[in-house]
Amino acid sequence: MIKTRIGLLVAAALCGLPAAAIAQVAAGAEGAVSADGVIDADGAVSASAEASAGAEGEGAGADAAVEGAAEGEEALGDLEAGAEGGGLKQICEIDPDACPKIVMAEEAKKPLRAHMYAVQQIYALRRLRFELNPYWAFTLNDQFVDHTAPGLALNFYIINVLAVGVNGNYYSPFNTDKAFNADVRRAARVGVPINEYDWSAAFNITYVPAYGKFAGFQDFIFHWDAYVVLGGGLISTRPIPVFDPDFRNYTYEAKPAGNAGLGLRVFFNRWFTAILEVRDHIYQERLENQADTARLTDEQRANKDNWFDPNKRLTNHVQLQAGVSIFLPFSFEYRLPK
Repeated sequence: MIKTRIGLLVAAALCGLPAAAIAQVAAGAEGAVSADGVIDADGAVSASAEASAGAEGEGAGADAAVEGAAEGEEALGDLEAGAEGGGLKQICEIDPDACPKIVMAEEAKKPLRAHMYAVQQIYALRRLRFELNPYWAFTLNDQFVDHTAPGLALNFYIINVLAVGVNGNYYSPFNTDKAFNADVRRAARVGVPINEYDWSAAFNITYVPAYGKFAGFQDFIFHWDAYVVLGGGLISTRPIPVFDPDFRNYTYEAKPAGNAGLGLRVFFNRWFTAILEVRDHIYQERLENQADTARLTDEQRANKDNWFDPNKRLTNHVQLQAGVSIFLPFSFEYRLPK
């Protein structure tokens, strides 16, 4: 209806109404807009009549007509905008069921949640859980003998990032003298002192400084953590006779050993993971005596005091451990601060 009336006013102006009359009609239309957003038709008509009576001053009235028409269009535009986006009041009038019903007095009585957790909870808690870790160890830094071994570690996490535990390796059936040694001895007639391991056992402390997640295979999110481990214990080793194998027959001896390592753990679920770890076992090794035995008598050659090199060697046995890890119990509960 509003746009129709504007069209009629414009048509009247084009048909030859005085410019002053147009200005009065526009001003009358602007003033006739009530608080309810409705234009008073009687007010517009009376304004037009008054404009017709004052037809003098057409030149000045033309400018006033243009300005009044612009103000009238702006007022009508605001009116239409209010009708389209009237807010919650109009929504409630149209559809009372969709009207939100909030009693501010009752909402104010509800307790306020002071703690807001914006960081995602840790995927798998380790606190007060046992970790059972079977693995297989591979030699990384011995080019003469392979010291592969199955191993087992058991850890208990006192807190989520700190654990105490033990681990052991069983090397004896898996020591392998590499073909490189025989080739060197035959071709260059040079002997290299070598040794083999029987077992090792250690007490360890594990600390987890970092954990996170990554995307894999486009559809999966894998959670991981990285840890460091320090420990100490025993390792049982013996030399492999190379320089006088006819007389020398070594037995295994347990020696104090420390260890340090870095590991990465990838979770498949909240209790089963894959583990990759590098562990360095450090100890003092007794190697075979390389002195020439040709000038020794059989009795001297049979004397065990002459079998070992008088100087001990600091030895680093670095091994790669690949295995899985099982956390017990399988489930856990988050305990948030009060």
